[in-house]
Amino acid sequence: MTTRAGIVYLVGAGPGDPKLLTIRGKECLEQADVVLYDYLANEALLQHVSPGAERLYVGRRGRGQYRDQAEINRLLIDHAQAGKRVVRLKGGDPFVFGRGGEEAEAVAAAGLEFEVVPGVTAAVAAPAYAGIPVTHRTMASTVTFVTGHEDPTKDRSGVEWPRLATVHGTLVFLMGMTNLPKIVQCLRAEGKEGTTPVALIRWGTRASQRTVVGSLDDIVEKAAAAHMEPPTVIVVGEVVRLREQLNWFERRPLFGKRILVTRPKPQAAEFSDLIAAQGGEPVECPTIEIVPPEDWAPLDRALARLSTYNWLIFTSVNGVAPFMTRLLETQRDVRALSGLTICCIGPRTAEALAAYGLRADVIPEQFQAEGMLEVLAARQMRGARVLIPRALVARELLPDQLRTRGADVDVVPVYRTIRPAVETDRLMEQLRTGGIDVISFTSSSTVRNFVELFPTKDELLRSVGKTTVACIGPITAATAREAGLTVQVMARENTVPALADAIVEFVVNPIDGRTASAVSH
Repeated sequence: MTTRAGIVYLVGAGPGDPKLLTIRGKECLEQADVVLYDYLANEALLQHVSPGAERLYVGRRGRGQYRDQAEINRLLIDHAQAGKRVVRLKGGDPFVFGRGGEEAEAVAAAGLEFEVVPGVTAAVAAPAYAGIPVTHRTMASTVTFVTGHEDPTKDRSGVEWPRLATVHGTLVFLMGMTNLPKIVQCLRAEGKEGTTPVALIRWGTRASQRTVVGSLDDIVEKAAAAHMEPPTVIVVGEVVRLREQLNWFERRPLFGKRILVTRPKPQAAEFSDLIAAQGGEPVECPTIEIVPPEDWAPLDRALARLSTYNWLIFTSVNGVAPFMTRLLETQRDVRALSGLTICCIGPRTAEALAAYGLRADVIPEQFQAEGMLEVLAARQMRGARVLIPRALVARELLPDQLRTRGADVDVVPVYRTIRPAVETDRLMEQLRTGGIDVISFTSSSTVRNFVELFPTKDELLRSVGKTTVACIGPITAATAREAGLTVQVMARENTVPALADAIVEFVVNPIDGRTASAVSH
């Protein structure tokens, strides 16, 4: 037997927006045994890490004691020498003022293999998201990146201030917010015009991005008035004037808003993408997980007598895949469904069915049980045999009403929902401190499991406070109200895109004192 050789990947996490991680960076995270990440690396990127991998926070702020560089180097070497795949996840690019060069030197000196995975540097990305191109054909043919971490008034900083002050291009300072007054002082002392535009961009590319614009003459005062703190990128140069015309990101309707996404993890991406496309920051916190039923026997019995059914009704997109998978696992295929009339609760469920080469015969205009009953009212259901594969626990309205109309209905569980592990303390802190602007619910199960995270109803209401609650439809909204929550937003139809649209509409045109149905209709 041979022992696997370890390797260290120095991965650039990008400037903050998790979508700006490179494909290679994502691959490294997925394969990692150990991940060392810092303060500037968005923790949302850890979703790419396998559950069994070890996560070590080595950043300066937030949790625990900061590990010095020598200890970080030792951790990288020790884990790699143990034959592990080690990812050092660093904000921005590992070789742009990120001490990645020092870490690479240490790993190389230990005789270990390493790979550098460049990342999108905040020096370029933060200005871009603030509407500032760092170069421009008529304004700036050069760009200079400068570390602002060390005191610029001391000789040991190594910065050539006389040359910087005469540069006609763009100056970008990283890690310089604390030294901003001294940076301005040095530039002015060397002859830089006081009218030179300056932009400060904090947490660039994130929903929490803040930008302050001024000149060398007044930027220090403006920064103090705005309480600007690190991490902030400082841009000095004429290109800052383009922000007024090119400020694309901060003008998006959900800019600055953080939306809690409670959907199951495999389904969260669609909704998160819709939120991010509108400038918001999705905060994924699944409150339900879709798992197989404890016993497949009821479904297997139904599949064995498929030819005796007249109707097959899917009441959720979640029911399609397990039903079709089990059908194939029992040595059957879509031909076994040829004699059935297939109904789908909505277009997304029909799309899931279409992936198996099947077309829904009936889709109601109202995407819930009431809509299905309405469309089936014109059909002869007396004596019909109906199969409904669905969640273990669900509303009984549809099967009960069909039985009342004379149908013979079999309801078989093809999945069940459980509550996954949630970092409850952190979630409550985010809610209490206003770190979440909107809580979104896409099913009654997401509501119930969210509510169960809180020890008491009073604690629930204190934590949620004035946070906006958005629901996908009237059934989910009713569940939220029963739990004591005030629903301000409800989608016009029971679809995720419609819920995203409703949130945008509410944020752009907030309506106080109106009910969810009024907002919806």
